[in-house]
Amino acid sequence: MKIIGVTGSSGSGKSTVCKILEEKYGAKIIDADKIAKKLSKKGTMYMKSIVEYFGPDIVTKSGALNRKKLADIIYEDDEKREKLNKFTFIYVVDEIKNNINQLTKNELIVIDAPLLFESDLDKVCDFVIGVVAKEEKKIQRICQRDNISEEDALKRLAVQCKDEYLEENADYIIENNSNVSKIEKELEKMGKKEKMLK
Repeated sequence: MKIIGVTGSSGSGKSTVCKILEEKYGAKIIDADKIAKKLSKKGTMYMKSIVEYFGPDIVTKSGALNRKKLADIIYEDDEKREKLNKFTFIYVVDEIKNNINQLTKNELIVIDAPLLFESDLDKVCDFVIGVVAKEEKKIQRICQRDNISEEDALKRLAVQCKDEYLEENADYIIENNSNVSKIEKELEKMGKKEKMLK
């Protein structure tokens, strides 16, 4: 079993890198954001913790987590963002580790997590890929994906992991400014070095 961590700020293009790893190298992707969404359903301990701290207004009439409202709160308030991260580190990280334990030993596993270093998930990885991109590219992607203003996208980026931090701490850096063939070549070179080819 080989575990790869893929991390980067919002809009960096982590999903593109993960898709290539899945399609060309047969990697099993464990997506931290998807797990957080799955765990933020009515009745889970993760959801109960969020509602207890942020209040019942954070839940929609149908009982689902109002993710946009939560995002608006945490990107304006450092203390509340840190509290949400603590809940995430407890419940989401545990679920990620459970998912890893359920996979067979000959699997190539990718953990796609924006808070990989902050949650100490890098410690379970054989190596870490930091995905970086030009700021204008990140802003464009965030605005299109989340249907938010450029101002809101900048607020999100302001409190997230900086590319410079990734360049210092990740084992590999992939630039994703939409040149997919360049990314594939970088991953091929990395794959040979790390013996991750099928």
